Amino acid sequence: MGIWADFKEFALKKNVVELAVAVVIGAAFGSIVSSLVDDVITPLLLTPALKAANAENLESLKWGEVLYGKFIAAVIKFFIIAFILFLIIKAMTKLQRKQEAAPTPAATPEDVLLLREIRDSLKK
Repeated sequence: MGIWADFKEFALKKNVVELAVAVVIGAAFGSIVSSLVDDVITPLLLTPALKAANAENLESLKWGEVLYGKFIAAVIKFFIIAFILFLIIKAMTKLQRKQEAAPTPAATPEDVLLLREIRDSLKK
């Protein structure tokens, strides 16, 4: 086998594909968690604390702005990535099934080969 065929066999193994999908989904989910903390929870928690402390320049810090839009965008991005990965995995599975379904000629049993050999020798 050539290097390309070896690489293709390695890259399309089920474990490698599952690991790649897990890494991509994990990164996308990490962005949801980061957005939830940075854009929703932190402003909700810090604004009352800063107002209670009479912090100066509260408006310039913009802690009061809860950015629901960024969080919703991160969630939508996650679902888009997950759907695209689903389509890719579905296509790969379909291709693998076609390759597995391709009929391979069954090896002739040894006893049949022996009988053919005896038949041929009797003909001679």
